Amino acid sequence: MSDHAKPYEEKMKKTIEVLENEFGTIRVGRANPHVLDRIMVDYYGTETPVNQVGNVTVPEARLLQIQPWDASMLKAVEKAIQSSDLGINPTNDGKVIRLVFPELTEERRKSLAKDVKKKGEDSKVALRNVRRDAIEVFKKIEKKGEIPEDTLADLEDEIQKLTDKYVAELDKRVESKTKEIMSI
Repeated sequence: MSDHAKPYEEKMKKTIEVLENEFGTIRVGRANPHVLDRIMVDYYGTETPVNQVGNVTVPEARLLQIQPWDASMLKAVEKAIQSSDLGINPTNDGKVIRLVFPELTEERRKSLAKDVKKKGEDSKVALRNVRRDAIEVFKKIEKKGEIPEDTLADLEDEIQKLTDKYVAELDKRVESKTKEIMSI
């Protein structure tokens, strides 16, 4: 790969990583600790993700258990989960907080699958924007005489192949996540 295309491939990789992180926060009826990634709690004056203030375990397929390292954090963690968009009411027994994930209805699964496809489409747009930006930069450096015209064509071809590769990777991940949602 050329040095000119490397930074753009990094941006494309980052786009896939961001999508994967978003997929991890989608609640699919199975306990997944990543649903807590965006839920913040005030931990001694610092906004901290819930999953970083204690042990998070998955004792059963549809049960998530949070045991704060500091027992005085139980109420704050419980409150943070209740005020989030998670849609699960936590239970607190004084030692641990439990989140029971309900089975998803067919309608909810279809809605989640649509969300996954939408996030996938948004990521494809981001990949195409990276390609467009790269081509603009390549054309500018060709105009300045820093690279010959045939090298410009090679770079445009290279960035198109990278875009195709990452779009295909993205499609695989969207398909996989959709299958996971629909098969619960």
